[in-house]
Amino acid sequence: MMTSRFMRPLAWLLLAAIIFVTISPIGLRPHTMTSVNADRALAYAVTGFVFALGYPKQWKLVALLLIFGALAIEFLQYLSPTRHARLHDAVIKAACAMIGILAGHAVYRRTRQRIKTGLAPEPQFHMD
Repeated sequence: MMTSRFMRPLAWLLLAAIIFVTISPIGLRPHTMTSVNADRALAYAVTGFVFALGYPKQWKLVALLLIFGALAIEFLQYLSPTRHARLHDAVIKAACAMIGILAGHAVYRRTRQRIKTGLAPEPQFHMD
């Protein structure tokens, strides 16, 4: 699908943002109107979703990398004196990444099935 040409760089940008927010000093963490748990859950779910659409044929590998990445990124907080790593946070991040990946994979499969049966036209994206 042409969508992956757009989703791949977006996925890596989202992951870079997660890494920055996770390991930067606590004062640089963006303030939102939701809880910290909701923020991390949404960030990882969206990132997983975008990675699944960006790499639809490698979704299992993406799942492994994001799960282990969530653990590694959480561990990197030990490098910052104002942050603290917690297994609970890493589990939330990994679980939400999986939810996003599974949702993205389901959307990809459904879209491919609709295209094969002629129910939906092949998406056309032009990068001019």
